[in-house]
Amino acid sequence: MDQKLFNDFEPVASKQWKNLIQYDLKGADYNETLLWETAESLKIKPFYHNDEDYTLLNPNTKNTTFKITQDIFVHDLQKSIYRANNAIQRGAESLKFIIPNDTVDTIALLTAIENQTISIYIAFEFLNESYIQTIDNWAVNTKLNIYFLIDVIGYTAEEGNWYTNQKQDIATFKNLYNTVKNCQVTSINASLYQNAGATITQQLAFTLAHINEYFNTIENFNKTIVVEVAVGTNYFFEIAKLRALRVLFSSLQEVYKTKANLHILASPTKRNKTIYDYNTNMLRTTTECMSAIIGGADAVINLPYDAIFHKNNEFGDRISRNQLLVLKNESYLDKVNNPADGAYYIEYLTENLAENALELFKKIESHNGLIEGLTNGAIQKLINEAATKEQELFDTGKEVLLGTNKYPNKADKMKDDLELFPFVKKQQGKKAINPIIEKRLAEKMEQDRLEQEKTAE
Repeated sequence: MDQKLFNDFEPVASKQWKNLIQYDLKGADYNETLLWETAESLKIKPFYHNDEDYTLLNPNTKNTTFKITQDIFVHDLQKSIYRANNAIQRGAESLKFIIPNDTVDTIALLTAIENQTISIYIAFEFLNESYIQTIDNWAVNTKLNIYFLIDVIGYTAEEGNWYTNQKQDIATFKNLYNTVKNCQVTSINASLYQNAGATITQQLAFTLAHINEYFNTIENFNKTIVVEVAVGTNYFFEIAKLRALRVLFSSLQEVYKTKANLHILASPTKRNKTIYDYNTNMLRTTTECMSAIIGGADAVINLPYDAIFHKNNEFGDRISRNQLLVLKNESYLDKVNNPADGAYYIEYLTENLAENALELFKKIESHNGLIEGLTNGAIQKLINEAATKEQELFDTGKEVLLGTNKYPNKADKMKDDLELFPFVKKQQGKKAINPIIEKRLAEKMEQDRLEQEKTAE
């Protein structure tokens, strides 16, 4: 039966809603009481309505069949093979391998994967052209869908040095792009910007400028770019961030007239994770993964609740993977096309974040692009300013992390439970540029608590 729901109800205009709200405020000023401004300088209203002016940007998030991805640092080959196959048996649909050096037999690793039809991401902590070429030559006979996560600019931004030097590294990347035939070969480490404290507008602008550097480097760039994105806790904004990224990428495609594809590999941020009351990290990563999925990520790697202070362990991996399995198989988040379309608030955020990011991107390009901005420190300065403002909000209790700066459990002790050093490490050696440093909000407060634990003995 073709029945229109709610036909018996008269539509209510946004002006009528505002008048009713103003009446309920009993004299309080509507703008001062209910409007607030974000770090992106967006004025947020208490409600959004379909009779207001929105630009539907069509970010192309139709395919929400995200892949549950497990990341594995390859230290011991046989243990990594076991972990990979065990993860697949327990629900992982793709794998990300981190290869620390060129002594690792990556071909043996890939050959041993029981499911030879899945997607594989390979992140190299080095740049060895012949090593990578050898894997690509082997890949001609496999059905594995392999992405090489090669980002020479991102490496420099994080480490402060090029692998060799700028000219040589760019030349190596160009040669790999032109000669690698069986695997994808380009990635953008956009998670670095988020984990270091950049605003969402900055993250989008820097990512776009980052992509643009590779478009300028390669004539007729027409391959897939994997963008690794860190997703924060601001639920609707993070949904809009991923949608805005696709909109901005489409704009760049039009300018270059390229058929390049955007592939988003998302994971929860480290910035808001804590070592005290660490079980709350599971709540944070759940909403962050939801934002990634609804925002249209192609693949999601969850962050184990104890990843910042425990060595890799089966329990943490299983819990983080099961969170994604519940979101996929019990919440059915991959069954709805364009799940955020028509949500006026998200449409507003998507449009404005994209516009603001585009303006900042244009400023970066007018000053010779991202590499120049990293070299002269302009990009680092913008991130540091944003991170400092957010840190002040946390330190004064205006930005809350439950269990840390709000309702802390004084009986919670952690000094004997730290298997990893969870704080920023001092930079060693000479740097070509100032590196972008990832830092968690709770670090200073946690260090103070750990010191108190020691002195209380």
